Amino acid sequence: MTSTHLAGLQARPDSSRKAVELAVVDSVLEGFGPEMYLGFAFYRPDGGCNLWNAWTDGGEQLGDQADGLALAAGLDAADWLHIGDRHSTVTHRGRIRVEAYPVRPILADVQTGERSPDERRAGLRRVIDCAAARTGQTARPGLPRWLGFGPTLLNRKGISA
Repeated sequence: MTSTHLAGLQARPDSSRKAVELAVVDSVLEGFGPEMYLGFAFYRPDGGCNLWNAWTDGGEQLGDQADGLALAAGLDAADWLHIGDRHSTVTHRGRIRVEAYPVRPILADVQTGERSPDERRAGLRRVIDCAAARTGQTARPGLPRWLGFGPTLLNRKGISA
Protein backbone atom coordinates (compact mmCIF):
# COMPACT_ATOMS: atom_id res chain seq x y z
CA MET A 1 0.00 0.00 0.00
CA THR A 2 1.19 3.51 -0.73
CA SER A 3 0.10 6.93 0.37
CA THR A 4 0.30 10.26 -1.36
CA HIS A 5 0.09 13.80 -0.12
CA LEU A 6 -0.33 16.98 -2.06
CA ALA A 7 2.56 19.32 -1.34
CA GLY A 8 1.47 22.48 0.42
CA LEU A 9 3.64 24.70 -1.80
CA GLN A 10 2.07 24.05 -5.16
CA ALA A 11 -0.42 26.06 -7.09
CA ARG A 12 -3.76 24.30 -7.06
CA PRO A 13 -4.25 22.40 -10.31
CA ASP A 14 -7.74 22.10 -11.73
CA SER A 15 -9.55 18.94 -10.65
CA SER A 16 -8.92 17.02 -13.90
CA ARG A 17 -5.18 17.78 -13.81
CA LYS A 18 -5.07 16.81 -10.16
CA ALA A 19 -6.72 13.45 -10.90
CA VAL A 20 -4.28 12.72 -13.73
CA GLU A 21 -1.28 13.69 -11.62
CA LEU A 22 -2.48 11.56 -8.72
CA ALA A 23 -2.88 8.58 -11.07
CA VAL A 24 0.68 9.10 -12.32
CA VAL A 25 2.02 9.36 -8.76
CA ASP A 26 0.25 6.16 -7.74
CA SER A 27 1.53 4.36 -10.84
CA VAL A 28 5.14 5.43 -10.24
CA LEU A 29 4.96 4.48 -6.55
CA GLU A 30 4.11 0.90 -7.52
CA GLY A 31 7.63 0.56 -8.96
CA PHE A 32 9.35 1.29 -5.63
CA GLY A 33 9.87 -0.78 -2.52
CA PRO A 34 8.98 0.19 1.03
CA GLU A 35 10.40 3.08 3.06
CA MET A 36 10.76 5.55 0.20
CA TYR A 37 10.03 9.24 -0.12
CA LEU A 38 9.34 10.52 -3.64
CA GLY A 39 9.11 14.13 -4.73
CA PHE A 40 7.31 14.80 -8.01
CA ALA A 41 7.48 17.92 -10.16
CA PHE A 42 4.91 18.14 -12.96
CA TYR A 43 6.11 20.85 -15.34
CA ARG A 44 3.24 22.68 -17.01
CA PRO A 45 3.31 24.13 -20.54
CA ASP A 46 2.82 27.63 -19.06
CA GLY A 47 6.16 27.35 -17.24
CA GLY A 48 4.64 26.58 -13.86
CA CYS A 49 5.11 23.45 -11.83
CA ASN A 50 2.89 21.31 -9.60
CA LEU A 51 4.68 19.54 -6.74
CA TRP A 52 3.62 16.34 -5.02
CA ASN A 53 5.12 14.41 -2.11
CA ALA A 54 4.52 10.67 -1.75
CA TRP A 55 5.74 7.81 0.42
CA THR A 56 5.72 4.05 0.11
CA ASP A 57 4.96 1.86 3.13
CA GLY A 58 6.97 2.88 6.17
CA GLY A 59 8.46 5.95 4.51
CA GLU A 60 6.21 8.43 6.27
CA GLN A 61 7.13 7.22 9.75
CA LEU A 62 10.86 6.96 9.01
CA GLY A 63 10.82 10.40 7.37
CA ASP A 64 9.15 11.97 10.39
CA GLN A 65 11.62 10.19 12.69
CA ALA A 66 14.62 11.43 10.67
CA ASP A 67 13.19 14.96 10.62
CA GLY A 68 12.64 15.02 14.38
CA LEU A 69 16.20 13.87 15.05
CA ALA A 70 17.63 16.28 12.47
CA LEU A 71 15.84 19.27 13.95
CA ALA A 72 16.82 18.28 17.49
CA ALA A 73 20.46 17.98 16.38
CA GLY A 74 20.39 21.39 14.68
CA LEU A 75 20.83 20.10 11.13
CA ASP A 76 20.04 22.70 8.47
CA ALA A 77 19.27 23.06 4.77
CA ALA A 78 22.89 22.40 3.75
CA ASP A 79 22.82 19.11 5.67
CA TRP A 80 19.46 18.25 4.09
CA LEU A 81 20.91 18.82 0.60
CA HIS A 82 24.08 16.85 1.37
CA ILE A 83 22.36 13.86 2.97
CA GLY A 84 19.61 13.78 0.35
CA ASP A 85 22.14 13.89 -2.49
CA ARG A 86 24.02 10.94 -1.01
CA HIS A 87 20.97 8.73 -1.48
CA SER A 88 18.72 10.22 -4.17
CA THR A 89 17.89 8.98 -7.62
CA VAL A 90 16.42 11.44 -10.13
CA THR A 91 14.53 10.35 -13.23
CA HIS A 92 12.48 12.16 -15.83
CA ARG A 93 9.34 10.90 -17.51
CA GLY A 94 8.50 13.50 -20.11
CA ARG A 95 7.56 16.65 -18.20
CA ILE A 96 7.65 14.83 -14.88
CA ARG A 97 10.72 14.86 -12.61
CA VAL A 98 10.81 12.17 -9.92
CA GLU A 99 13.25 12.33 -7.03
CA ALA A 100 13.38 9.07 -5.04
CA TYR A 101 14.94 8.82 -1.59
CA PRO A 102 15.32 5.63 0.46
CA VAL A 103 14.51 6.96 3.93
CA ARG A 104 16.29 4.36 6.09
CA PRO A 105 19.83 5.38 4.94
CA ILE A 106 18.84 9.03 5.41
CA LEU A 107 17.76 8.24 8.96
CA ALA A 108 21.08 6.42 9.51
CA ASP A 109 23.04 9.48 8.31
CA VAL A 110 21.08 11.73 10.66
CA GLN A 111 21.67 9.31 13.56
CA THR A 112 25.43 9.20 12.90
CA GLY A 113 25.72 12.99 12.64
CA GLU A 114 26.53 13.30 8.92
CA ARG A 115 26.96 16.98 8.05
CA SER A 116 27.43 19.02 4.90
CA PRO A 117 31.00 19.87 3.92
CA ASP A 118 31.98 23.46 4.72
CA GLU A 119 32.41 24.41 1.06
CA ARG A 120 28.86 23.32 0.24
CA ARG A 121 27.55 25.17 3.29
CA ALA A 122 29.37 28.33 2.14
CA GLY A 123 28.02 27.89 -1.40
CA LEU A 124 24.44 27.70 -0.15
CA ARG A 125 25.03 30.84 1.91
CA ARG A 126 26.26 32.63 -1.24
CA VAL A 127 23.14 31.59 -3.16
CA ILE A 128 20.88 32.87 -0.38
CA ASP A 129 22.80 36.16 -0.13
CA CYS A 130 22.65 36.63 -3.92
CA ALA A 131 18.90 35.97 -4.01
CA ALA A 132 18.34 38.43 -1.17
CA ALA A 133 20.41 41.10 -2.90
CA ARG A 134 18.57 40.65 -6.20
CA THR A 135 15.21 41.05 -4.52
CA GLY A 136 16.25 43.96 -2.31
CA GLN A 137 15.91 41.96 0.89
CA THR A 138 18.25 41.27 3.76
CA ALA A 139 19.10 37.61 4.19
CA ARG A 140 18.65 36.15 7.64
CA PRO A 141 21.86 35.05 9.35
CA GLY A 142 22.71 31.37 9.23
CA LEU A 143 21.08 28.81 6.99
CA PRO A 144 17.43 27.78 6.74
CA ARG A 145 16.27 24.84 8.82
CA TRP A 146 16.26 21.20 7.73
CA LEU A 147 13.61 20.94 5.00
CA GLY A 148 12.36 17.43 5.73
CA PHE A 149 11.73 13.98 4.31
CA GLY A 150 8.56 13.16 6.27
CA PRO A 151 5.01 14.39 5.80
CA THR A 152 4.75 16.31 9.08
CA LEU A 153 7.51 18.74 8.14
CA LEU A 154 7.06 18.76 4.36
CA ASN A 155 3.34 19.43 4.49
CA ARG A 156 3.58 22.08 7.21
CA LYS A 157 1.94 25.33 6.21
CA GLY A 158 4.27 28.30 6.00
CA ILE A 159 7.99 27.74 5.66
CA SER A 160 10.35 29.58 7.92
CA ALA A 161 13.96 29.18 8.93
